[in-house]
Amino acid sequence: MSADLPDYYFRVRENGAFVFRVDTENRNRRIEMDQIAVVNIRNGEIKPHGQRQLSEQDLAEIKYWMEARAATLAARDIDDIHRAIDHLNLTAHWANSRATDAQLEEVTDALLMAMHDLRNVLVRKKADRLMKERGGE
Repeated sequence: MSADLPDYYFRVRENGAFVFRVDTENRNRRIEMDQIAVVNIRNGEIKPHGQRQLSEQDLAEIKYWMEARAATLAARDIDDIHRAIDHLNLTAHWANSRATDAQLEEVTDALLMAMHDLRNVLVRKKADRLMKERGGE
């Protein structure tokens, strides 16, 4: 294991992370992780663990991690959408070239409803953007 461990460790959870301070400077030469906070990415909340007082350095590191994590999650979201576009193209090719009648019967209604819903959302959002650009709102 590398001797240059970070001072903080963030155990990711669905809405944020548990924050630990990493200590390697103990007499047993073991890595100790002391939980200092819980963070929530969605609402920006930082809760000290127990009766702790977070230092300015703790808060700065946590806020930096929260910003970096939000950027990572945003990048993943857009990547997922690009993958969805690829899947739609692959699905069209499959339906056109390899799907059996039974397979098409199984998925057609669900695909048509999902695509109809998506189309409605995209058209409405596009219209909203055009109205804003033209100063209509």
